[in-house]
Amino acid sequence: MKVAIFSSKPFEKKYLIAANKTTSHELFFFDEALNERTVALAKDFSAVCCFVTDHINAEVINQLQKQGVKLIALRTAGFNHVDISAAKKAGLTVVRVPAYSPHSVAEFTVGLILALNRKIPQAYNRVREHNFLLDGLLGFDLKGKTVGVVGTGKIGSVFAKIMCGFECNVIGFDPVQNKDLIQLGIKYVSFEELCKKSDIISLHCPLNAQTHHIINAQALSLMQSNVMLINTGRGALIDTTAVIENLKNNKIGYLGLDVYEEEDNLFFQDLSHMRLKDEVFIRLQTFPNVLITGHQAFFTEEALTNIAKTTLNNIRDFEKSQLDVSSVVS
Repeated sequence: MKVAIFSSKPFEKKYLIAANKTTSHELFFFDEALNERTVALAKDFSAVCCFVTDHINAEVINQLQKQGVKLIALRTAGFNHVDISAAKKAGLTVVRVPAYSPHSVAEFTVGLILALNRKIPQAYNRVREHNFLLDGLLGFDLKGKTVGVVGTGKIGSVFAKIMCGFECNVIGFDPVQNKDLIQLGIKYVSFEELCKKSDIISLHCPLNAQTHHIINAQALSLMQSNVMLINTGRGALIDTTAVIENLKNNKIGYLGLDVYEEEDNLFFQDLSHMRLKDEVFIRLQTFPNVLITGHQAFFTEEALTNIAKTTLNNIRDFEKSQLDVSSVVS
């Protein structure tokens, strides 16, 4: 199948090329993101392969349909960047990678928690300057702390199990309860109760109409003082303006972000030679108790291998009309 790969990143090309040895598609790599300005590049392709930085709205989908594209193959688990209703109306199939490596994101989440708690970035910088004082680096034991997991799907459930290993009291919120987690002693509670009881809150739910800004001023008002908030899901799960206000009044004691609400204009590119225009992002960086990484939680050998294999297999299975229902979004 002739496939246009948009938002192609240098780090993923070798994995896609290696995976294609067993599927034999015609792969064409485009650095550009797929959007209204670049959709013409998809002309004469049967499928487009998309990343989280692509904007696949109704206009783009209509143009893809007119140009003969039949399949939108996502290299992501999330699909909030695709207008699914428009895709259904246009008769385009959308497939995704439902589970590439839940351990990669779950383990990175734990890394953010440990780095924030034990102030590892600050300690590293001090030692580089030959400052070996411990003042200001005080942390706390994770054992016995209550960890609230918002979303206990594949990633959230792995994270919950890891935190049980730290002997934390783990509670969860999800409309669909995981029986394996219940057997481990993890208790499901309402979102409001989770906000009230948790020392640490970690977000692992998909982004949709119900979860957009699930962490807002009201939710933050329920939380304990000095709460630790971690987001390795999607940036818009958090109302960034409300979070900043609660950083200023010390309600939020620690904030770890691997995603950001307006990350499309920042992440996955080198902007070190430019002055950033995003004042909200710049404000976040001024807080010493905030740790931000550039959407790298998924970034492991295993995850990139699985993403490439599943994506190209999805395209092959579509061509053969043998798609696995778990991969199909529309």
